[in-house]
Amino acid sequence: MTDGHLTDLLIEEALISDLDEVQRLDALVTAHPKPDHWRLLIEGSRTSPESRFFLVARRGDRLLGLIAGEIRVWEFGSPPCGWIYTVAVDPDARETAVGTRLFQAICARFRRQGASTVRTMVGRNEHLVLSFFRSQGMMAGPFVELEMEIRP
Repeated sequence: MTDGHLTDLLIEEALISDLDEVQRLDALVTAHPKPDHWRLLIEGSRTSPESRFFLVARRGDRLLGLIAGEIRVWEFGSPPCGWIYTVAVDPDARETAVGTRLFQAICARFRRQGASTVRTMVGRNEHLVLSFFRSQGMMAGPFVELEMEIRP
């Protein structure tokens, strides 16, 4: 590391062989194991590389972060835009620009596919994630999320 930033960090497309490391990282930042979810995201990025993205940050053989998203087209009248589903950084690698490098890399892929906007959805109480996205220049957008419980 130099000045708190990893100089030997590699950002690349996730492979199915990364699944164990992705799950290890997920276990560090959430309490909800979801191996099928991660497998589907990685497979989707491999079968639809022009619209779905799953990137990992690694140093040597250790996975330090991940980001996943897709291009959504004309959703509610919006022109094509990039959507970020998730971002995670190993707690020991935070504040070393891993998240920023992942964010920049996925935004570059969105741009190459014609998107001029990136969006995400963050829980109100997810202060760490919200702070990260705001530090990248994101702010409230023109849409309002609505939901309701679907009862049996």
